[in-house]
Amino acid sequence: MLGGMHAQAGAGTFESDHHCLPRDSVDALQASWLQRRPDLDFDPLGVCARLTRVRTHIDVEVERVLAAHGLGTATFAVLITLARVGDGAGVSQRRLMDELGLTSGTISLRMNKLVEEGLIERREDPASRRNTLITLTEKGRELFERAVPAHLQNERRLLSALSDGERETLEALLRKLLVEFEGSICFADAHFRLGLTLAPAHVAISMRESVGLDPLVGLLVREAADGGPAAVAGVRTGDVLVKAGRRELRSIASLYAAIGDEGASGKLKVRLVRGLAEEGVTISMGATPVPQGRLAATPGRTGSGDHKL
Repeated sequence: MLGGMHAQAGAGTFESDHHCLPRDSVDALQASWLQRRPDLDFDPLGVCARLTRVRTHIDVEVERVLAAHGLGTATFAVLITLARVGDGAGVSQRRLMDELGLTSGTISLRMNKLVEEGLIERREDPASRRNTLITLTEKGRELFERAVPAHLQNERRLLSALSDGERETLEALLRKLLVEFEGSICFADAHFRLGLTLAPAHVAISMRESVGLDPLVGLLVREAADGGPAAVAGVRTGDVLVKAGRRELRSIASLYAAIGDEGASGKLKVRLVRGLAEEGVTISMGATPVPQGRLAATPGRTGSGDHKL
């Protein structure tokens, strides 16, 4: 019996075991709620509660390893950001604020603290007196070089329950979900443009409910640029795109996949809902083949959550 759970699926690989797991704390939570309120759908709790609880456990372990190096997560975030984007000339405080998703007041306080600790240097930008440049000190860089290998080794340890394939699958699903909140933009060299600014499905549902319409899973058109391919095809601001080609548009990833499917033809057939009515349009993307692979790029943690393409 147990041998069946671990039967080989191919050379060097085994069937996934994630359907054979014991119950966890969220299973118990869902069962308790279902017993008390069987009229409510607690399925989303299975994902959201586990994301929160796993993150809590990871945070504890990350903070423990950083503390061994005399670091907190806030200071570590500054060090690794400066190491990643900095150069000899320094990084503007404004850019650091954007990279870290902080307010101007918070970034100033944090910089003051790190200057006092001797981890960074702050100086006036010779090109603009209104700008401040930040660089790591020798002490700050040495601390970064000691802490980062330990931090990465710790993260790998925390994910050791997952195989390489499972980790890649989880990463892809989390990326798909995260981009819905952070937004996305086309690469500058993408060979297509639809002339659309789109809000993700969770926003489309809220916006329709706010005006008394039934909730609808799809991508809400924030703007259809005048003269753009989508506007020429008849797409308007306020429409909800629900299908493209053979794919339901539950996410921006689905739309990019549909564009990849139809790229060679240069035509994208879209189903949209305008108010209560559903209709179809065909958007011309041109005859240039669409590059496969990474077609979207996140604008970062300070993004509005919209998708521009």
